[in-house]
Amino acid sequence: MKKYRTGLLLVIVAAVTLEVTAVIQMYFSQKGIKAEASLRAESELEATQCEILDVIDQAESAVKNNVWIACWALDNPDSLSAVCRRLIENNPVVMGSTVALVPGYLRSLPLYAPYVFRDPSGALTIRSLATEEYDYPAQEWFAKPLESGEGYWSEPYLDEGGGDILMTTYSAPVRDASGKIAAILTADISLDWLSDMVGGIKVYPHAFSLMVSRTGQIMVCPAETLVMRRTVDEIANRSGDSASIRLVNQAMRSGTSGNLPVKYKGSKNYVYFAPVERTGWSMSIVIPESDIYGTLRRIGGLIWILQILGLAMIVLIIRSYDRSQTKYKALSEKKERMENELHIASGIQMAMIPKIFPPFPDRNDLDMSAAIIPAKEVGGDLYDFYIREGKLFFCIGDVSGKGIPASLVMAVTRTTFRNISAHQDDPALIVTMMNASLSESNENCMFVTFFCGVLDLENGRLRYCNAGHNPPMILLDTIHPIEVDANIPLGVVADFQFSGQEITLRPDSAIFLYTDGLTEAENLAHEQFGETRIESALHGWRCAEEHLRNISDRVIEFVGEAPQSDDLTMLFIHYLGKENPHRIILRNNIKQISRLEGWVEGIAGEAGLDLPTTMNVNLALEEAVTNVILYAYPEGMHAPVILTADLSPTAVTFTLSDNGTPFDPTAAPEVDIDAPATERPIGGLGIHLVRKIMDTVAYRHRDGKNILTMTKNIK
Repeated sequence: MKKYRTGLLLVIVAAVTLEVTAVIQMYFSQKGIKAEASLRAESELEATQCEILDVIDQAESAVKNNVWIACWALDNPDSLSAVCRRLIENNPVVMGSTVALVPGYLRSLPLYAPYVFRDPSGALTIRSLATEEYDYPAQEWFAKPLESGEGYWSEPYLDEGGGDILMTTYSAPVRDASGKIAAILTADISLDWLSDMVGGIKVYPHAFSLMVSRTGQIMVCPAETLVMRRTVDEIANRSGDSASIRLVNQAMRSGTSGNLPVKYKGSKNYVYFAPVERTGWSMSIVIPESDIYGTLRRIGGLIWILQILGLAMIVLIIRSYDRSQTKYKALSEKKERMENELHIASGIQMAMIPKIFPPFPDRNDLDMSAAIIPAKEVGGDLYDFYIREGKLFFCIGDVSGKGIPASLVMAVTRTTFRNISAHQDDPALIVTMMNASLSESNENCMFVTFFCGVLDLENGRLRYCNAGHNPPMILLDTIHPIEVDANIPLGVVADFQFSGQEITLRPDSAIFLYTDGLTEAENLAHEQFGETRIESALHGWRCAEEHLRNISDRVIEFVGEAPQSDDLTMLFIHYLGKENPHRIILRNNIKQISRLEGWVEGIAGEAGLDLPTTMNVNLALEEAVTNVILYAYPEGMHAPVILTADLSPTAVTFTLSDNGTPFDPTAAPEVDIDAPATERPIGGLGIHLVRKIMDTVAYRHRDGKNILTMTKNIK
């Protein structure tokens, strides 16, 4: 009875302690959840802002890159529509464009504004904006850049003639040779994607997103009937807490970022907002307080009920529990100790291998990534790598067996590799010495398949030694397993002499190492993943991290519901070679064009080209590269576009190469720029500019590659 009373007293003390703990936990949980909500909202705003600015930058670049051409065409007004056509053709985000002359600039044409736009079928149509019904000199898109002399984003508007599509216009002044503003060049951008992008933000179930213009007009919101038909202030007038809404609107229109609480229809909400640079727009995420704390409060109530039930059950079973308490406590402590030891062992094991990628952020000659997925808490797979004296030392291995014994051998193997390779450069000697060390105390007859390599980063020389491991895949002109000698695994024969081999990696080649957990991954039908699927997964131009993610996704898709039967480890090494300032590798993505200007300026500076020539060369190269990016490869295919520069005292020769569909741009017919714009076919202006700017242009197709050579003489 005395023990029962003592136990009951302990239950009461525990109940009070639990309630106090629950209150404290609730307080700090609410604080943490609020911070997490802020982080999620701010991250979404920042990510969305970057996506919007990508499109904004494309539009601005499109206009700025064509201002020079428009200036060049001022003396021939009929060719201005061709400038607009070219701008639209080379920039999918642009729906329409005009070059509107300043009234009176040309005496023969008091008002002139040819407008080219995409009709609903996608075809390009031209019409004039210089009409009595449409006073273009009074329009915002014309007046603002004319007044400021700088680029300007117009207030968004609904294009009623195009089906109430939300649009905006970026316009920039075109100056003639004397520096006088002669015309305004524009790009009309559809903002339909903006509704999907901003409206698609869903950080919480009942959260929603808003975007407003510089004047407070609602651009994006869940109620489409309000878009560009209501301002935030008008909404505030209908709300019971208009002051807080006006405060948020004022903060958003001032171009600041932050968060403020708002009451709307009796509910408390948190509004997180951030500006979109250069446009005057501001976007926000509105999160109801119930969404942030609702789950926590429901869980808190449930926990309170469960605590009461648990305490009641403890009172009922306390007598029977007394006898078994000692034994149960011992068993629990043993189980907890084992779990803790396994957790610690797993942490120690994972801490031994490099897992921060990219591993060498200051180097431009390597792109690496690796992953290890044990089948149990701990496993027997390993990989390791480091750089010493300009050489990359790397290895991958697979210990026979699984669990703790395999993990211990893995740890010893990795440590032995580090100790021996720290003083030895020959992979065959490293593996031979490791084998001798591991064989000395191998009473359990465990062995390790192992591959060791040493890559000279200066010249691409790769020396390697394979000890019974899966041959790595080499990515050169083709993808195939590397040739390996038939050496035995480590730990089998102590005095075995391992042979080494050697190949040379060219810049932009790669090697993919893996354990048999990849090739032998099985699905429910007991089919194995195999080398053929690995080779297929390695096709395509990707970074190291994307390669591993792609292979992992394919393995997961192939295995399906089948359990993982073996440890799986992968190591991808992309050798980029010594940094070459005369070469730039671009992905076939139109966003890559922004990287070209700085590279061209560096080459031009080295060659001693003046500023106008540099600008012309950059324009020609942009046209050529854009043509490859848009048309050389099938949609969705990731592939490289390589541009090199060769300098001589008299000329700079640029060579553009790709592996896409064969196409000879020099075979295109010459463009008759003197013909009326309405009689000229769409397209061809890009190669026309390349021919006019460059002194020689030549094309050839060799070894499956398109090679376009463009030479600019140095005067």
